[in-house]
Amino acid sequence: MKIEESVALVTGANRGLGEQFVRALFDAGAAKVYAGARDPGKVTVPGAVPVAVDITEHDSVAAASRAAGDVTLLINNAGSTTRAHILDGDLESFRREFETHVVGTLAMSRAFAPVLGRNGGGAVLNVLSVLSWVSIPVSAGYAAAKAAEWSVTNALRVALAGQGTQVTALHVSYLATDMAAGVPGPKSDPGEVARTALEGVAAGLPEVLGDTISRRVQAALPDGPTALYPQLRGGPSLV
Repeated sequence: MKIEESVALVTGANRGLGEQFVRALFDAGAAKVYAGARDPGKVTVPGAVPVAVDITEHDSVAAASRAAGDVTLLINNAGSTTRAHILDGDLESFRREFETHVVGTLAMSRAFAPVLGRNGGGAVLNVLSVLSWVSIPVSAGYAAAKAAEWSVTNALRVALAGQGTQVTALHVSYLATDMAAGVPGPKSDPGEVARTALEGVAAGLPEVLGDTISRRVQAALPDGPTALYPQLRGGPSLV
């Protein structure tokens, strides 16, 4: 997937990692960048084309696909976290996590699949998380939804291969954005993560690991739960 001269749409583009994707796309030579947001008036990156889209609303997603019919790169970045705890988190919060990260990402991907096909195939980049692979009790709703989104991403990769559409997943831990403002510990620069992800798309990678924590967790996957959850043996958590 060539980023230069591409036409991209980024969801959740009014702040955080989404805004950094818009900036990185322009820096990489994208011809046009649609900046999707529930409130397009909050899009501030010069040159971006604001598009109203709520990924949890079918009509809004359909309207966005009609408004951006020249897209060659879809970046499913929109997300949120309820921080629903596994034991006492409100079940409605779990549903909201799945509606946003799983159903919302699928709805956008389905709506834009024919657009990408008509425009030569293009690519989809889904922003996942290190929590796609390892869970934590204090944010189990988010982690469960991201694990399911990873599964959806893998299915999309297979289903869209026939039309020449590349599907890439970005796994990353905490970023220096509003969403993780209350989380202690080191956080990655969202601008650097956006650039790394686009480089991975350009290289045709199926997955991009955006930070050291994601690489460490992926390396532990073959060894199963005992490696992924060392706190069960009195050790420190991987995330």
